[in-house]
Amino acid sequence: MQGNYKALWLNDDLFDECLEVIDQRQLPFVYDTRHLTNTEEVVNAIKNMTVRGAGVIGSVAAFGIYIAAIEVEGDYEALKEKAVLIRESRPTAVNLMWAVDKMMELLKDSDDLVDDARRFAIELNDEEALESQKIAEYGCNIIEDILKKSGKTEINILTHCNAGWLAVIDEGTALAPIYEAKRRGIDVHVWVDETRPRNQGASLTAWELSQSGIKHTIIADNTGGHLMQHGMVDMVIVGADRVSANGDVANKIGTYLKALAAHDNNVPFYVAIPTSTFDFEIRDGVKGIPIEERSADEVRFIKGVDSEGVVREVRITPEDSPAINYGFDVTPARLITGLITNRGVCEADFDKIQEKFKKSN
Repeated sequence: MQGNYKALWLNDDLFDECLEVIDQRQLPFVYDTRHLTNTEEVVNAIKNMTVRGAGVIGSVAAFGIYIAAIEVEGDYEALKEKAVLIRESRPTAVNLMWAVDKMMELLKDSDDLVDDARRFAIELNDEEALESQKIAEYGCNIIEDILKKSGKTEINILTHCNAGWLAVIDEGTALAPIYEAKRRGIDVHVWVDETRPRNQGASLTAWELSQSGIKHTIIADNTGGHLMQHGMVDMVIVGADRVSANGDVANKIGTYLKALAAHDNNVPFYVAIPTSTFDFEIRDGVKGIPIEERSADEVRFIKGVDSEGVVREVRITPEDSPAINYGFDVTPARLITGLITNRGVCEADFDKIQEKFKKSN
């Protein structure tokens, strides 16, 4: 891999090496990329969701430290100031903070800040990509088991938001087991929540699945409960932006409602994450995980393609109606069947999580 991943890659075509990323704001209508050449551009890319998904945010942050090291010409004290800006660019995704803190810890005794920052960022991201593949394998084993017990020939999986390779290099989290299922020859169909208000499901997840030739159907966010009532969902897999020490999960707004519907209909509800998504400092996710409040315009406006093929943004609400836009909600551990991680499957339980992950960190 060595700095070259599906959603982002190092580019030395310019005068100085920079980070090139897919501009996810333009998908699925236009495939375009952006060159991140300084700290400000890295921060803006994270803030304005040019890049999104907890894992990829962390990946960009790690390379952002490298870009910043070039910018400050190897001055560690100056780099610390840049690191704060990157670290504070978004509040909910713990992978962001983890990546910045890890990079700065590795670099504190460096004799060659720029070269070491580049090497450490690549190492962190190569490891993240390998962890994604492990999630794919462990998760697909669950898919095979559920399919075998059901006696069906096709498995129907519901997911929410986007947790594929656009969100976590290089297989994703929630979509990683689905990609592995296709490789194993399993007949899989995905129910894709549109995921209002930014429609990451309808645009990004559907685009990814289309690229891979995986059967899928886009549904309105409130359709999942109906499907579960009628036996049309065999399991739910979602990703997460932060998981507390007791197994509460922060994910895109609307995840909690899916978990409630799954619990009421005895549908297995799994959360797929790399271990960097754990926040062991928070014991109660509902009370302790900060929830990002984004611009109300994301609720009031929607982007699409008109009948002439032109991408337009239009307002869908009364002009004077107020709106509020919480980016995430927290699903309590009691509603989660299991956490699919790069180190195996674990119950969403404080003691089990501590035993499997915290003690070895």
